[in-house]
Amino acid sequence: MSSYKVAHIREQGVDVVIIPLDSSFGQKMEDDQHAIIAEFQARCIAAHLAGNVVVVWDAGGGRMAFIAPPNQHSFFKSINLQWVFANLNRDLYW
Repeated sequence: MSSYKVAHIREQGVDVVIIPLDSSFGQKMEDDQHAIIAEFQARCIAAHLAGNVVVVWDAGGGRMAFIAPPNQHSFFKSINLQWVFANLNRDLYW
């Protein structure tokens, strides 16, 4: 069984599950990325972790890449991976 450390937060009244992934995630095809996100969303629902799933990864050069709903882009542009790692507070088992 695999496990992922996630940050389960509430931002602007919305529950969000932030999942940091390996930088190789950014090199996957868009369809594959969305399939992985859908699987994480299903796993979060099964684990009773409310909220939308946002994946983040190291994009190089000190930048954090993410896939998030458009209305949350400003929040994710304002944080970095150090913030994400400091806020990991749950385990998601696979």
